[in-house]
Amino acid sequence: MKDRLEQLKAKQDQDDDADDVEIAIENTGFMDEFFSEIEETRQNIEKIAENVEGAKKLYSIILSAPIPEQKTKDDLEQLTAEIKKIANSVRNKLKSMERSIEQDEVQSSADLRIRKSQHSVLSRKFVDVMTKYNEAQVDFRERSKGRIQRQLEITGKNTTDEELEEMLESGNPSIFTSGIMDSQISKQALSEIEGRHKDIVRLESSIKELHDMFVDIAMLVENQGAMIDRIETNMDQSVGFVERAVADTKKAVKYQSEARRVRTTNHSPIQSPPPANQWSRLTLLRCHPILNHPTNQNPTPSSLPSHQSQSPIQPPLTSQSPHLTLLRSIQS
Repeated sequence: MKDRLEQLKAKQDQDDDADDVEIAIENTGFMDEFFSEIEETRQNIEKIAENVEGAKKLYSIILSAPIPEQKTKDDLEQLTAEIKKIANSVRNKLKSMERSIEQDEVQSSADLRIRKSQHSVLSRKFVDVMTKYNEAQVDFRERSKGRIQRQLEITGKNTTDEELEEMLESGNPSIFTSGIMDSQISKQALSEIEGRHKDIVRLESSIKELHDMFVDIAMLVENQGAMIDRIETNMDQSVGFVERAVADTKKAVKYQSEARRVRTTNHSPIQSPPPANQWSRLTLLRCHPILNHPTNQNPTPSSLPSHQSQSPIQPPLTSQSPHLTLLRSIQS
């Protein structure tokens, strides 16, 4: 019997859980697709972050070697292409979400606020990742330019930063390498200069391709900033409303408790009247001319009026007095 009862309880718990799941799905079914896109976008951003770290390692390898291996350069080029591909996909997805949110801006539902918040979080993560990638590219370019400048100095070509930038922008390193002497050291320096120059050219091409993406990201984050400010303002107002409501509730409870104590103090218990026989005895004692006589109440002489103090003294009551007999019968 006990096992059967436990089975019924377990079955009831399962039914309750099933009902809860059905309610949750019914209420959030329209958000399933959105959360799926959010998760996919988040994974793509994490993949970009991993590729950026890989690109940084390849940058260090290329800069540390006088003449980097071609495989290392190929790996870097492949990784750069993958970053660009995933970044374009993420940008398009975020812009699509933004358009969808703008279309539903007239509504003020909870799901719209959730979508705005999730979109803002992903946008900022995307900006952070791409900013780190851009910083890594700029650092690689500057360090590569420094290596070219040192190699030119080895060959006897002293150049300024402006002249070096002119060479890099022209895309023709022969401007400074045409007069290099034909020696083994000069040939090695020339080979490194040309290799570094090609690396910088490829890098600048990648930066230019991502320029439009950076502009879109900057505008996206700027728009999101205003929206985040509005959300924070609404949250602050909501917190203020809740705090005031809690304070008002505490005051109401306090006032109600004080009012209850006042009512309890004012309503003192009503004394019940004495029994009927007691009323009759008291009335008789108060109205009887002899029992209520001043001499039987033992007053002081000074408290008696002058006409009473001069009246003849009444005889004292004895045990055989009819009045005492009447009093005893009443008291019994």
